[in-house]
Amino acid sequence: MRRSLFMAAVAVVALSSAGWTVAPAVDFFPHSYAAALADPIRTDADRARDESRHAAYTLDFAGVKPGEKVADMIIGGGYFTRLLSAAVGPEGHVTAWQPEEFIAFQASYGDSLSAADALPNVDGVRSPIGAPGFPAGLDLIFTAQNYHDLHLQPFPTDTAARINAAAFAALKPGGRYVIIDHDAAAGSGLGAAHTLHRIDIEAVKQEVQAAGFVLDGESGVLANPEDPRTANVFNPAIRGRTSQFMLRFRKPG
Repeated sequence: MRRSLFMAAVAVVALSSAGWTVAPAVDFFPHSYAAALADPIRTDADRARDESRHAAYTLDFAGVKPGEKVADMIIGGGYFTRLLSAAVGPEGHVTAWQPEEFIAFQASYGDSLSAADALPNVDGVRSPIGAPGFPAGLDLIFTAQNYHDLHLQPFPTDTAARINAAAFAALKPGGRYVIIDHDAAAGSGLGAAHTLHRIDIEAVKQEVQAAGFVLDGESGVLANPEDPRTANVFNPAIRGRTSQFMLRFRKPG
């Protein structure tokens, strides 16, 4: 059985156990990511997190291929920036975006951006959170554990809409927009974004589809049924073990 079909089957099982509706699983690419995972640009700390973050599966779900142009949206410490850099290879390119507000809040975010910018196929970009510096013609925009931040109270209420519109404009027709985030209780909407650093999966779907995207796939591989989804993600009782969702959207065309 091809690896891609196996991964699709895993996603179906995980979603079924979580009680979610499965969107059609399409365009999984049967690439091996062993070389990307072993790339020397990645740190020992990165590799220690690969299992819990399902790194190879995540790359497969996002459909990452050598030579692609991708953007890592709100890079945090740069874990996925380095992984994407290794996966697209020397013929590909990664735009690593860190909002200016994040850098002002925590100096290490600026350090992470500088480190990403030093990689040969990465450009580090900083700009206001409502104006992401995405170049045109992207194959993929990827963000992990940060979409809920677009709804933090200090930011304008239209921040998510502005970023989703920018993502739509930057992607090629057929381009992918992949979002991973901490799941909130069903029906909570946007209410948990600021207080718990979580977001309701249905609220994300509604916002992104309103920008013109089509839901192309979802996975429960990061779901944790033991997480009640009502605690702050930084609570020691659940930190590092939160239930998360993975969504893949596609720009029509």
